[in-house]
Amino acid sequence: MKTCKFCVMALSIVAILPAMALSQSRQSAESNGIPTHLVVTVEPHKDSGMPAINQNEVMVYEGKTRDQVTEWTPAQGEHAALQLYILIDDSSGQSLGTQLDDIRKFIDNQPASTQVGVAYMRNGTAQIVQDLTADHAAAAKSLRLPLGELGANASPYFSLSDLIKKWPSASARRAILMISDGIDAYYGGGDMQDPYVDEAMNLALRGGIMVSTIYSPGAGHFGHSYWQTYWGQLYMSQIADATGGEAYYMGFTGAPVSFSPYLNEMAARLSHQYLLTFLAKPPQKAGWQKIRLTTEVPKVDLVTADRVYLSPEK
Repeated sequence: MKTCKFCVMALSIVAILPAMALSQSRQSAESNGIPTHLVVTVEPHKDSGMPAINQNEVMVYEGKTRDQVTEWTPAQGEHAALQLYILIDDSSGQSLGTQLDDIRKFIDNQPASTQVGVAYMRNGTAQIVQDLTADHAAAAKSLRLPLGELGANASPYFSLSDLIKKWPSASARRAILMISDGIDAYYGGGDMQDPYVDEAMNLALRGGIMVSTIYSPGAGHFGHSYWQTYWGQLYMSQIADATGGEAYYMGFTGAPVSFSPYLNEMAARLSHQYLLTFLAKPPQKAGWQKIRLTTEVPKVDLVTADRVYLSPEK
């Protein structure tokens, strides 16, 4: 049987075309980079005003490599949407009861663009008592005294992870205010290798969730154990730093006099945020990539997550 040379060539070209298209697609991705999104908080230095920062004044680095910034939008107006959960440790001491009014005021004072939810850490889960809602009065009303029972929470980081897993993805900014002593009774503390802290931190980073924390002593012996308190506060500070949040009232073992100054500072941070998009370098394999933000504007810091998860397929 004779072979049609033209047909063979045509079939060869058809077979080559998809491979060429895939190669061109990969080259395009490598040249343009992977669009990566972050929420950035602008923090002026003490006694400095809030400066205006333009897109061309923001620099993103992966190691020594500078990435292209393609979006720098103030989180205001139509871009102001925020979902915020208040996550309270149910094993907190009864002193937390004196702070509930401050938390209620904080919720009531949120802008209309913010949805607020309330959840309690108990037995390694996040028990949601108020789903995310724009009805701030309803969210504030759902607050109650913590049970104050030792052992009510095996690990606050189980509960933090559980809340994040229950939280559907959204285009709005997402943040958590975690109120706890941070003590991981399940792991026991004593080093910076707690796998439950790492899991919660990585889930928050993958979900683009900023976690801020306020230390509040727990019930029972651990509530005044300097050793346990020391590690609990380190764990909470670690998560806050990694996700672009803030850790408040660190370095103390007693209860704060008032949450008000910390809540006011958190409200100010949420009102001075930008939506950043940059083109990350495509990795050889999926994994975490450290990033660093700087600006040419003096006397101001850009605070955000310290790493992003990148995949070649992304």
